[in-house]
Amino acid sequence: MSTADLYDERGEELQSVPTQFLNLGGAREFSGPVRTVRCFEDNALLKSVLQGDGGGAVLVVDGGASLASALMGDMIAESAVRNGWAGVVINGPVRDRLALAQLPLGVKALGSNPRKSAKTGAGEADVEVVFSGVTFRPGAMLYSDDDGILVER
Repeated sequence: MSTADLYDERGEELQSVPTQFLNLGGAREFSGPVRTVRCFEDNALLKSVLQGDGGGAVLVVDGGASLASALMGDMIAESAVRNGWAGVVINGPVRDRLALAQLPLGVKALGSNPRKSAKTGAGEADVEVVFSGVTFRPGAMLYSDDDGILVER
């Protein structure tokens, strides 16, 4: 079911993400329960989480909307595919766009930047994150397609 049809059916039970994320992965439609990471210009925690069993989940990453360095590239995305993640939504940039587009993974991000991020491991996982006026709670369902992103309240 498209996000537009889903919104028509469920209405205000769902939050609609107003940010116009780019669709950068090979899977243009994806959905799953939310997992979260909050990090800023550092992708070590994100990488660690995606190396674990995804079980069809969608990782929502609050990178503070910083465009200074990429939070995910092709190697981390390949790990996500191997570990059963449905998709990744990044409030920040990625890199290796051509490779990401070939992977069977949903990827939405603000853009791209070839610069690597820090690797200190700073951040938090599986916490409620808020960006674009939308609250992402671990376990809530997320639905994404070319029209946008919907998240259960």
